Amino acid sequence: MIDLAGKTALVTGAGRGIGKAVCIKLAELGAEVVLLARSASEINEVADLIGSQALAVTCDVSRYSDVQNAMDACAERFGRLDILVNNAGIIDPIARLEDSDADQWGRVVDINVKGVYHCLRAAYPLIKADGGGVIINLSSGAASNALEGWSHYCATKAAVLSLTRCAHKEWAEQGIRVVGLSPGTVATGMQESIRDSRINPVSQLDWSSHISVDDVAQAVAWLTQDESREFDGQDFSLKTPEGRIAAGLAPRT
Repeated sequence: MIDLAGKTALVTGAGRGIGKAVCIKLAELGAEVVLLARSASEINEVADLIGSQALAVTCDVSRYSDVQNAMDACAERFGRLDILVNNAGIIDPIARLEDSDADQWGRVVDINVKGVYHCLRAAYPLIKADGGGVIINLSSGAASNALEGWSHYCATKAAVLSLTRCAHKEWAEQGIRVVGLSPGTVATGMQESIRDSRINPVSQLDWSSHISVDDVAQAVAWLTQDESREFDGQDFSLKTPEGRIAAGLAPRT
C-alpha cells in the first residue's frame, strides 16, 4: 500500500483529465496537494472535492512569475514540496507543418516545454530544502516518433524527455529523482481533439483502446516510490504488460 501521508505534491494542469485524477489519487494516499491550472473554477472544484488538504492556485505555467508565485503559496501553506507532477500540456491546433500557425505553434512550446522548465527551476529550492523528492514529467511516445500533424507536440515532448535526462543528471546526487511517464493514449479531452482532427493513425483508434485517467494516476503514485527508481532519468512506459504490472495495474486484454 502506497502511503504518502506527510508528503506535499504539486500538480500542473490539475483542473481536468489526467491532472485531476492524479490530484485525487495522491490525496487519497494521504498527500497534501497543490493544484495548478489556468482555470480557477476547475481547480477550485477539484480542491473542494479533496478537502482541506488541497490548495488551488491559478497559474499559467508559460509565465515564470506565475509558477514562482505558486511555489511560494505551496511553501506558505504546507512548508514543503516532495512531489512535482509536470502534467500541463496542449496539442491543439493539430495541423501539418505547411498549414500551421506560427503563433499557435509557439504557444505549444511555451506551455509544453517552457512550462516544464519553469516548474523544474522554481520547485528546485523547495524540494532540495526538504532533503529531496521526486519529479514526474508527463511524456509521450511522440517524444521519439514523428506523427503527421503533430510537429509541435512531437518536438515539445522530445524536449521534455531531454529535460528529464538533464535534470536527473544534475540533481540525482542531491536526492531529487526525475522520471518521465509515457502512458500511451488516454481517454481525455485531448484524445477527442485528436479524433476530430482525422490526421494520422492515432485519430483513427477506437475509443476503447485508450486507457483511463485513473490508470495514469496509479502509475504516478507508483513512480513516487523507491521501487520505481530503476526508471529515473528516462521515460517509464505504461504501454507494455510489464509496465502495467510494475505500476500495480492489470495487463490490458
